[in-house]
Amino acid sequence: MFSKSKINEPGPKADEASAPKPAMPDTSRTSTEFKASAPKAKPAASILSSDLHITGNLKTTGDINVEGTVEGDIRAHLLTVGESATIKGEVVADDVVVNGRVVGRVRGLKVRLTATARVEGDIIHKTIAIESGAHFEGSVQRQDDPLNGGKKPVAAAPAPAASNG
Repeated sequence: MFSKSKINEPGPKADEASAPKPAMPDTSRTSTEFKASAPKAKPAASILSSDLHITGNLKTTGDINVEGTVEGDIRAHLLTVGESATIKGEVVADDVVVNGRVVGRVRGLKVRLTATARVEGDIIHKTIAIESGAHFEGSVQRQDDPLNGGKKPVAAAPAPAASNG
């Protein structure tokens, strides 16, 4: 017990001159260790359980695993739609895996419809995989940047404004 408190104390007065020197590198080591460990910690996926019903939009830079019902748009890095899940709204994610039902537009760099998927709406993708048995009703369109689709007219809009002024 007593040895812990003595270790944490700076020590005798004779070492006071040398004590501040190690203290500064110790704090820099601590901040360096914190910075080094920060990228390692990836947050776990948010799970919306099967008994959960959400009305409203969801937006995250992380992952979402939906097992319940969502009435609204979803924006995420990785979206997994569970077999018991129903989403009514637009889905935008880097990776989309559909095992359940989606009613609305799906936008993703990688879109995968499994054998249990039911999609009613358009899919805009960079790469797509549709397993045998998946139900899909809508159109499929490939784009190099499906996440930002439809923003080209915004870039063209300032040109007419500049010619008017």
